[in-house]
Amino acid sequence: MTPVIAFWFPDNTVLCNFACVDRIRLLEQILNGRGRWTTAVAHEAKKSAQIKYRSLQPLVGGGFLGEPIEVTDDEVDAVETVRASFGGTPAKPLEHLGEAETLHVIQTWREFKGNSTWISDDRITLSFARKKNITVMDTRDLMAQGCVAGDVMPAEAKRLLEEMWNQGRTVRVPQSADDLTR
Repeated sequence: MTPVIAFWFPDNTVLCNFACVDRIRLLEQILNGRGRWTTAVAHEAKKSAQIKYRSLQPLVGGGFLGEPIEVTDDEVDAVETVRASFGGTPAKPLEHLGEAETLHVIQTWREFKGNSTWISDDRITLSFARKKNITVMDTRDLMAQGCVAGDVMPAEAKRLLEEMWNQGRTVRVPQSADDLTR
């Protein structure tokens, strides 16, 4: 039997969290070849790289998340339904598009359904995904995975999460470094 490969889909908030502390390579290590993204998330990351987070440049130039997954024209209405549930409006067609595309792909595409994890720090989309029985993580959970895998020491992971928080990112910060290995 062929083992099931788990795919991890970080959204742009997660990418920017690692970029703000200049640790995109750590994100790559933690994802360990499992990372994927959609065209809308890739577009958001490209904008973020141009505006504020320059360390995203190598990623948007063909990095470790691979080619962006593009939804088909037949799927646009389904993606729009999900996007509207997050408050996306016709007046702002790109708002929540990355989240909607990703969740649609995870829920409906055979190769991703049942073996994918949505990684975001957007509490509304995480709650929505949980209700749809989609496995979710946030940046803190991802750092904890990195600690368990030996990609980052717990004290360094806590320090990085604190630095992200201090830079205005909405990440959960553990009380102690040991909390990242429990």
